[in-house]
Amino acid sequence: MLGGIWLIYFSFGLLVASMAPLVARITTDLEISNTAMGSILGAWPLVYIVVAIPCGAFIDRVGLKWSLFLAALIMAASGVLRSVAPDFLTMFIAVGLFGIGGPLISIGAPKAIAQWFQGKERGLAVGIYITGPSLGSAVALALTNSVLMPIVGEDWRAALLVYSAIVFAAGFGWLVIAMNPINRAVEATNNSRGSMGDQIAVFGNLLRIRSVVLVLMMSVGIFFFFHGMGNWLPELLRHGGMAPAAAGLWAALPVAVGVVGSLVVPRLATPRWRFSILLVLFVSIGIGAVLLFSPAMPSIVTSLVIQGLGRGSLMAVAMLILMETRGVEAQHMGAAGGLFFSAAEIGGVLGPFTIGVVSDVTGGFDGALWMMIGVSGALVLLLYAHRAAERRAALVLGST
Repeated sequence: MLGGIWLIYFSFGLLVASMAPLVARITTDLEISNTAMGSILGAWPLVYIVVAIPCGAFIDRVGLKWSLFLAALIMAASGVLRSVAPDFLTMFIAVGLFGIGGPLISIGAPKAIAQWFQGKERGLAVGIYITGPSLGSAVALALTNSVLMPIVGEDWRAALLVYSAIVFAAGFGWLVIAMNPINRAVEATNNSRGSMGDQIAVFGNLLRIRSVVLVLMMSVGIFFFFHGMGNWLPELLRHGGMAPAAAGLWAALPVAVGVVGSLVVPRLATPRWRFSILLVLFVSIGIGAVLLFSPAMPSIVTSLVIQGLGRGSLMAVAMLILMETRGVEAQHMGAAGGLFFSAAEIGGVLGPFTIGVVSDVTGGFDGALWMMIGVSGALVLLLYAHRAAERRAALVLGST
């Protein structure tokens, strides 16, 4: 089951990152500005915000098997529509469609972990499945311009069609894995049987937990930073003087490093060490943004490595905190995940769009980098607020 989750999440990351190496070609072909391209890149998180919560309730009721298969079909359809989009509006709608399939995967994955793993195994399992989208993104960033584009005759539309076929195949691979009888028994036990009113009450109960709300706020900043930097990093490096193929390869470095980070950091992030680990990561990504002001390759490489460590582990650690918060039960993990990703994708929308606007207004990316430094500082403040809330909650529980 963990392998099946990994497979379908790999295809998710592949399609998410597929457009980043092609930004210059797409903007030229569709005759649109960086601001317009930023809005396209942020289209699917915009839809995600709206549908994540109902998707969470849908997963709790229907189960993982059919929810994740449906997600793969929707994402593949999004890729096909991108490959034939003739203008800005069509491309915006095509990318937005991905926002319906995406939450079914990113919400379904932690629900699967909550069902199948306990204790310390959860940290390792989360770290393993997080490598799926990381490796998918790395493949798209590293190989799109250097390998796939020459194969398809430098046709970006054909490249997107190839990625869509891979997503479609991954969906059927997941379905075969999820058909096993043990999984059917597990889903029968963990799926929610309550009414829609009961489902709505679950959301309300979760939002009354102060620690949950603060995790949601942190998720906004985390996604703002990494969706923004991830979508624009190849273009940022190209703007600094790199060739498109080289920029794509270097932009894949944070994703590759993120694979290592996702396997190591979540396992180390026990309750005792989570605050310190998050503090170091939040400060580090700000330092990474500072280093990108330098044209020297050692500074750029250091920045990319730092970004990779944060990208691969921050979401996993935040999800672990949510998963193990008192009051968040495994059978309601779909609802909790829906809240998490609905909030997070507000940052996912604003990140790439804001960088596009700032780059158009300022004629470069320096202003965007300063903005990302500010985001890392805000995350540090939220982390301290979360620790204070946890201490107050512990005092209340101790007094009762």
